[in-house]
Amino acid sequence: MSKFIRNLLVSVFFIGYFPVASGTLTSAVTAVLYYFFLPELTTTENLLLIIIIVLVSLIFVPIIKKAEKDLGHDSHKIVIDEVLGYCVAILFLPHSLMIAIYAFVIFRVFDIAKPTPIHQIQELPHGWGVIADDIMAGIYTNIVLQILVIVFPRFF
Repeated sequence: MSKFIRNLLVSVFFIGYFPVASGTLTSAVTAVLYYFFLPELTTTENLLLIIIIVLVSLIFVPIIKKAEKDLGHDSHKIVIDEVLGYCVAILFLPHSLMIAIYAFVIFRVFDIAKPTPIHQIQELPHGWGVIADDIMAGIYTNIVLQILVIVFPRFF
């Protein structure tokens, strides 16, 4: 794979090259795509999305490892992990504008603050930490949203 194609993919079509808050921009783009183009998913479709997230993660770990040699460890230009983390954040939730917004905000908080064990997971070598910390931030976000949907259903 050429360096150009690798960087195109890990930067999600060069969104990661945006000079400020490229992870936040990528998460926002993902939220918009989710809201406008992804319908409410059935249980089977959510399970399929989990399989896709796992497969894409496994495919991208070695690609990220190579990209880090050019771009630096966990470079802000590598943002494919934001897409995967956001996808985890919206699993098994109702499809709504409020879910899109809350998932975006909560996911960014967890991804930036990196509470335990997200911070420790980020230190995994060879591209694993780049993806795994965002997956964990997505899991945390999903748990919070699942609780909020049950406790405050009228807000969604």
